Amino acid sequence: MPTPIKIQVGGKELRGELNDSASAKVVIEHLPLTVGLSRWGDEYYGNCGLTIKTDATARELMEVGEIAIWPPGNALCLFFGPTPASTDARPRAASPVNPVGRITENAAQLKALGPSVTATLARLD
Repeated sequence: MPTPIKIQVGGKELRGELNDSASAKVVIEHLPLTVGLSRWGDEYYGNCGLTIKTDATARELMEVGEIAIWPPGNALCLFFGPTPASTDARPRAASPVNPVGRITENAAQLKALGPSVTATLARLD
C-alpha cells in the first residue's frame, strides 16, 4: 500500500506517495527527509544521504511526476518534464534510477522554481 507524503519545496506544497519497493521503504524509514536539490532540465536531484543499490526496478525512461533514487549519487530525483537526456517529452534520467513513488498533485508547479531548491518530504498525516 502506498505511503502518502507531502513535499515542501520552494514555498510550495505538493502531494505524493511512496510505493512499496525496497528502495522506497528505506526512504520511508528516514522521513522527514530534507534534501538540497539542483535542477537538470525538468528534474531536481540531490544527495539525500541514503545508500541504496540499483535494483531490478531501475530504468532511465520516467514519467512526469515520478520520484526516484539515483544510486550512483545517493540522490533523490523529482521528474517533472524533459531532461537534457530526453529524446521526447518524457523525462529521462542520466542513468538508471530506482522509482520510489510519484507526485500526485501539483508537479507542474516545479517548473516555476529556480536552479536550486530545498525539499522536505514528510509523511502526510
